[in-house]
Amino acid sequence: MLKVWGPAWLVMIADVDAASVITAAQTGSVYGTKLIWFLLLLILPLFVIQELAGRVGAVTGLGLGELIRKNYSKRTEILAAVPMALVDIISYVVEYTGAAIGFQIIGISPQVSVPFIFIAHILIVYKRKYAEAEKPLLVISVLFAVSWAVSAFLTARNGIQVTPFYFSASTDFFFLLAANVGAVIMPFMLFYQASATAEKGITVKSLWAVRLETAIGAIVSELIMIAIVIATIGVNKDSLNFASPGILSHGLYSVAGTFAPYFFGIGLIAASFIALIVISLGSCWGVVEALGWGRKNWFKVYLVESIPALVVPMLTLNLVNLALNLMVLQIAVLVGPAITLGLLASNKRLMGRYSLKGYNKIFYWIFFVLILATGVVSMFLLF
Repeated sequence: MLKVWGPAWLVMIADVDAASVITAAQTGSVYGTKLIWFLLLLILPLFVIQELAGRVGAVTGLGLGELIRKNYSKRTEILAAVPMALVDIISYVVEYTGAAIGFQIIGISPQVSVPFIFIAHILIVYKRKYAEAEKPLLVISVLFAVSWAVSAFLTARNGIQVTPFYFSASTDFFFLLAANVGAVIMPFMLFYQASATAEKGITVKSLWAVRLETAIGAIVSELIMIAIVIATIGVNKDSLNFASPGILSHGLYSVAGTFAPYFFGIGLIAASFIALIVISLGSCWGVVEALGWGRKNWFKVYLVESIPALVVPMLTLNLVNLALNLMVLQIAVLVGPAITLGLLASNKRLMGRYSLKGYNKIFYWIFFVLILATGVVSMFLLF
């Protein structure tokens, strides 16, 4: 178990990134406990989809991009590379926005912070200082998660009204429903877990351990989201458009007092950087693997894909709304990678007796359709 531990856990920690934290905080402040039932349900599709990504990596020893290149035509390779690149671009914009919100809370404008984020991440990626960067970031993120858990406990101890089930046909409800779906299952996670599992040399003999790690990660990541929801109950019930993102930090006042905004901001920055490292390790591999360019060229691809992430947050007035809208957009971006993963995993020639079949196959495609439907309904109501 200890030998294979890593890819699934790291991708689940990266899943609770700044945008996910903001989404959970908005959910708690607007709807209280009314959406906790939905967050608990999301553990199932998160596990099913991510377990399949890990299984494909363990059985084939290859990442999704390389599998596409070796099993499909040149035209399909190019067609597959386009949504992969789009996944990267949207993911980078999401994380740059999250980090920019963190800096904005502690008093640094996006015009100053975003170029700094860009340069810092480029240096980490170019010099391959992933391990050095990950260690302090993971420590901060663990403290961040524990603080939310403590704050949630203190909030619950003071008394909260628990709503076991709630549903509404309002636009705001469906928007946050879709944002939570986008926050829990991000496209880059599929690429990273498949590639990292293969890269680590994990085989089918350890598949049980990969599944257990994925299950633990899925449960823990959603429990962190639920803790954030509980901690932010009553912060602001009036609007989805907070004038200042700093108001979201009020959920940590019971733990950090007057330092809550700074702690919240630093936590968001750390969470975003962990996700950036995971994305640059996983998603970019998918593009160069699919096109057969070799991983030596992935840094060039990264630079090109990162330019929108440098520009968009600097030109946006309301970063919180941008983060939430990007979470909804993640559902549309997930379509390509999820279909590709499902088709490859169903290939008996590739997967043998570990292919996607039976109830597992039914659940996978049902979850995929439900996720897609949530995003479609939300965007239809909004536009």
